[in-house]
Amino acid sequence: MQLLEAKLSVLIVDDHPSFRAVAQMLLETDGFSVVGTASDGESGVAATLLLAPDVVLLDVELPDIDGFEVAARLRRAGSDAAIVLASSRDGADFGTLVAESGARGFVSKAELTGDAIRALLA
Repeated sequence: MQLLEAKLSVLIVDDHPSFRAVAQMLLETDGFSVVGTASDGESGVAATLLLAPDVVLLDVELPDIDGFEVAARLRRAGSDAAIVLASSRDGADFGTLVAESGARGFVSKAELTGDAIRALLA
């Protein structure tokens, strides 16, 4: 008999309220614990440092600073959260920026599932 895995905590950083709500519902249904949301990069950095989630689901295109800069700030601040970048655009549109950002990887918003995030964390 396998022991149940502890729920991974997630912070969702996205400027679209409807996406935050859908992502939260989807991830909670898939066994994650959403500990917070943020609507821009500055708030995302602050919330990550305050809440110390296991995973940050981070929109690439935010109104103030982009997700790549958020990822860089989190790394410089010593956060060990696994960063998963997300966008409605294709990951190939960002070239090497995803790999260079220190993120665990990229998931298209249309293909977001708990399994997709788990695969990036494995």
